This record gives sequence, C-alpha cells and structure tokens, in this order.
Amino acid sequence: MRGYCLHNASEIIKQAGGKIDVFCDYDGIGSSFAGRSAAFKEFNPDNLSYLVEPAGAAVLAGLPVTNPNHRIQGGGYSMTNLAFINHDHIDGYIQITNEEAMECARQLARKEGVVAGFSSGANIAAAMHLLRTTCQRKTIAKVERFWFEML
Repeated sequence: MRGYCLHNASEIIKQAGGKIDVFCDYDGIGSSFAGRSAAFKEFNPDNLSYLVEPAGAAVLAGLPVTNPNHRIQGGGYSMTNLAFINHDHIDGYIQITNEEAMECARQLARKEGVVAGFSSGANIAAAMHLLRTTCQRKTIAKVERFWFEML
C-alpha cells in the first residue's frame, strides 16, 4: 500500500495540477483504493473517495449478496474483512450493474481505442454517475492499473 501512497497517487496529483476533487475505484483486495484514497485525503482532506462495487455483491456497502455471479472481473468477491480498507476514507459506495460495466468498457474501446475489462467499465460508469449527480463540475480521478484518467 505504501507505494500507492508515496508514488502513484502523488504522480496523479502532480499530473492533475492538484485539481482532483473526487476519486473512485473498483474494489478488489482494497489496497489500491486504500493507498490512493489515503494519499488524496492527505493532500486535500475535502477530497471525496468512492468505492465501486458490483450491483448485487456490494458487501462493503453493507448490502446483501444477491448476485455472486456478476460479470465484473477483478473484484466484488463478497469479502468484508479487507485488511487495507480504512472505512474512514470511504465517502460513499457506488453499485454498478453488469450491463453498465460492459457497455462502458465497450465504449472505451470504440471511442478511445482502449481495450479494457469490465472493471474498467465499472470505474467509468461510476465516474459518469458521480458527474451526473453529486459531483457535477468536479474533477474525478479513476485509476486503471498503470494509467489514470481525469473526467
């Protein structure tokens, strides 16, 4: 986790000129979310961090599992005891459906030429949801393995 705090998040902050208001990340084992949300909040305590989970498997949000066979890879494992997650850094939870994740991944390939999985689609769907609702006119960072994008 320390690497995400010291290197990746600080690189994102630098590249964004410090203008990041919101961070969202799909849940996996929780370490990338934990490290980056901690770093973003250290840089700006008003930064908002949202944890993205599959609809029907959002146990971290405290919801019952109704779809353990979701199609979003790389997370949504219905594990509540993720050692790296600091619940004080979570400002909200967003649930994304299979359809939303798949459609956003396809649009990413079609429009941007980036071939990515459904978890990337889930992150994009979550960021778009935030931009349409509570985070209008905000700068949102979402990270996909070794690259990031501001929306």
